[in-house]
Amino acid sequence: MNRILVVNVNWIGDVVFTSPVFKALRKTYPQARITCLALPRVKEILESIPEIDDIVLYDERKKDRGLFAKWKLIRHLRQQKFDIAFLLHRSLTRALLVALAGIPKRVGYNEKGRGFFLTHPVDAISCTIHRSDHYLRLVETYGVKVTDRRCRLKVDDSSRQRIQTVFAQKGIGNEEPLVVLHPGGNWEQKRWPLANFALLADRIVEEFGWRVILTGTQDDRGLCQQITKRTQHPLTVLAGEMGLKDLLALLQRARLVISADSGPIHLANSIGGRVIGIFGPTRPEITAPRGSGQRVLLQKDVGCNENACYNLRCPDNLCMRAISVNDVIEAIRQIER
Repeated sequence: MNRILVVNVNWIGDVVFTSPVFKALRKTYPQARITCLALPRVKEILESIPEIDDIVLYDERKKDRGLFAKWKLIRHLRQQKFDIAFLLHRSLTRALLVALAGIPKRVGYNEKGRGFFLTHPVDAISCTIHRSDHYLRLVETYGVKVTDRRCRLKVDDSSRQRIQTVFAQKGIGNEEPLVVLHPGGNWEQKRWPLANFALLADRIVEEFGWRVILTGTQDDRGLCQQITKRTQHPLTVLAGEMGLKDLLALLQRARLVISADSGPIHLANSIGGRVIGIFGPTRPEITAPRGSGQRVLLQKDVGCNENACYNLRCPDNLCMRAISVNDVIEAIRQIER
C-alpha cells in the first residue's frame, strides 16, 4: 500500500477525533504516503497531525462548488494514483468524487446510498459509540490494527513563539498562571449562559488569582465583549486574533481550559492539557475529549438529555443552565488537587 487517501470530516472536534486513524495507518503502512482530503477550515488541525504527509483541500461551497472545479479535483486525485481511500465523511458527493477518481479500493460506511460507490462497504452501526471509535472502526474492518485510541496533535515551535509575542503585547508574564474560557459553540444550544461565564471569570480571579483569557472566532468577539461588560475584573480577549495553530500553542500554555462541548476542549486535551467540559445536549459518551490530558466533564440529568439532543429550537436550554458556577468551581478544585 503506497498511497493512501483519507476523506476527512468537517468540524474541528471531529477532525481531532480522527487523529488516531492516521497513527494506526502509519503504524500498519509505515512506508505509505498518507494524504487527507478536507475542507480549508480544518487545514491547520490536519497540519498538526504528524502522520499526514499531504493535504488536498476541497472547498465545496466556494472554489470547488461548480462541476468544472470538481472535475479538476477528480483529475488531481487521479494523478496521485492512490491505492485506497478511507471515507470517514458520510457525504455521497465525496464518495462519488473518489469513485470517479478511479481509486481501486474505497472503504466507507454504507449509508446515504453510498454503497454503489464503495468497493468495501461497511455496515453502519449505532451512533452511541464514541465518535473516534466510529472512525477507527472503519479502518479496523480493513485489517488496520489500532493500538492507541488517544487523540494527539503537535504544537509548532513557530506558533509558540508567536504566542509569546502576543503575551508580551498583552502584558502577560511568562510564568503567569492562565485559564482559558471558551464561550462559543457551533450551535447556540451547546453554549453555557454568558452570565455564568462572567461570574465564573470573577470567581477564578478572586479565588485562584489566575488571569482569565477568552478565546473564540471573530464571530465570538461579541460574546466575549458581553462577558467583559459583566465582570468586576479585567479579562484578556483573544477571540478572532489567532489561527488554530496559534490557539493550540495558547491552550498548551494554559493551566486549564473550560468550555462547552466545542473544539477548544478537544484541542487542549489532545496536547495533554487539563480541561473542564460543560455538556448539555450532547453526550460525553459520544463526544468527550479523548486526549492524554486530565479532564472533568459536567452534565446534569434534566429528564430530556439521556440521548444526544439536536433540538435547535429548544425554548429554555435547561440542560446547560442546570450546571452552575459552583459546579465548575468545584471541578476546578477537583482538578487542582
